[in-house]
Amino acid sequence: MKAQRLWFDESRVHIMMEDGRVGSLPIRLFPKLYNATTSQLEDYRFTNFGIRWEEIDEDLSYEGFFAVENQPKSDNVISKIFFEYPELNVRQVAKRSKINPTLLQQYVDGYKNPSEARVQEVIDILHRLGEELQKL
Repeated sequence: MKAQRLWFDESRVHIMMEDGRVGSLPIRLFPKLYNATTSQLEDYRFTNFGIRWEEIDEDLSYEGFFAVENQPKSDNVISKIFFEYPELNVRQVAKRSKINPTLLQQYVDGYKNPSEARVQEVIDILHRLGEELQKL
């Protein structure tokens, strides 16, 4: 088993395996990757068992991308919103709403379930942002 492609988005690291399977993990789970520069992230190599970043001394196994315990546990409203609108920046929304960014990311990734009040709080922030954008 070996990866064919690796890429990052705002919150996840993704791989495509030679057999066509695609897996992803939240990048926040790996502080060395989360805090790495773009050039450090791009400086990796595929090994027989995973991905190696020599400069930052980080390794991820291929199996971890597909392990059930590493997948989101639920599909909540906040997760759906951020999935439907990938241009939303989790950190910036967290900053505007004064929600801990790690907690908001856990809602987005489905690792934690927000209360109804928290869901409404995030929706209200996004509505206010939309109103501000309409004034441009």
